[in-house]
Amino acid sequence: MFNNIYKEKKVLVTGHTGTKGSWLAYWLHLMGAKVYGISHPPQTTPSHYKLLDLHSMLEGDVHADISEIKEINSISPDIVFHLAARAIVARTFEEPEYAIQSTVMGATHILELCRTCPSVKGIVVVTSDKIYSDKNWNWGYRENDEKGGTDPYSTSKICVEYISECYRKSFGLNIAVARAGNILCGGDYTEKRLLPDIARATAKGEKVIVHTPNATRPFQFVLEALSGYLTLGKAILEGRDVNGAYNFGPDGDSLTVLEVLQIAKSVWPAIDWEVDDTPTHPGMVYLLKIDSTKAKKELGWKPKWDMDHAVRMAILWYRAYYQTGHILTEEDIRDYEGDE
Repeated sequence: MFNNIYKEKKVLVTGHTGTKGSWLAYWLHLMGAKVYGISHPPQTTPSHYKLLDLHSMLEGDVHADISEIKEINSISPDIVFHLAARAIVARTFEEPEYAIQSTVMGATHILELCRTCPSVKGIVVVTSDKIYSDKNWNWGYRENDEKGGTDPYSTSKICVEYISECYRKSFGLNIAVARAGNILCGGDYTEKRLLPDIARATAKGEKVIVHTPNATRPFQFVLEALSGYLTLGKAILEGRDVNGAYNFGPDGDSLTVLEVLQIAKSVWPAIDWEVDDTPTHPGMVYLLKIDSTKAKKELGWKPKWDMDHAVRMAILWYRAYYQTGHILTEEDIRDYEGDE
């Protein structure tokens, strides 16, 4: 995939100790890239980053707040993938000032570091599908639909999008913004996320407590979103103009939380649940879909695995880990690369 464009390239990934960042850094490593990471230390136990022993594969591995980094010229990256941010929606209600400051000023600082680093050909900034104004409608949001956030998480992501536009227009930086659907994968151990909660409870022989079982989300396997980010990065390295925002989401209707549970149970019969209708946080969005037409037409990107398969692959990862200790990450990447 990606015509070997990442082989021997210097790639900086922020947030590489997180779930999505560790999958991205590992995939880049498998493709022969020289990968550098900047991130807080892993925030969960276990962590996908540690399970992979990702530290041993990186050219540089800095555990620090982005704001503490003085320059990236010593790395001289060809491209930067910025994923570092406060990722748990519910937690941003407990620490709104820190969440907003960390996400907004972290993005500003990394863009400033890129502005002053001549080697950087462009930046892929990852925001969220939660940046859209909640219309509660039955079709997917498009990139030009109204932005609107009423909670700390979505508001901080919207700010990052405006800051990215500022650096594009004011300083001529090549910045592609990626908005993805809800990620499913093994190795995610963050709190108050559906599949990690399912896996933890099942491994303990307990029922998982499920909130808002009828809420819908554009669930997708992590490699679908990452393939979108890497497609944007490829375009930047090729000198193509991908300045702007791109949605990367699944085809078809979104799944409800209850449907995800039913699919998961078909893979791991020990899974059981009970429903608590109390929302996990204020401002809960109950109906969410995104439209990826732009990415398909302009980038040639398309999803490979449907939502049912995404759930199955993620649950298989957790089942294998808890029952045998085996890590399926590389097998999942190879399967994804092989599917057409």
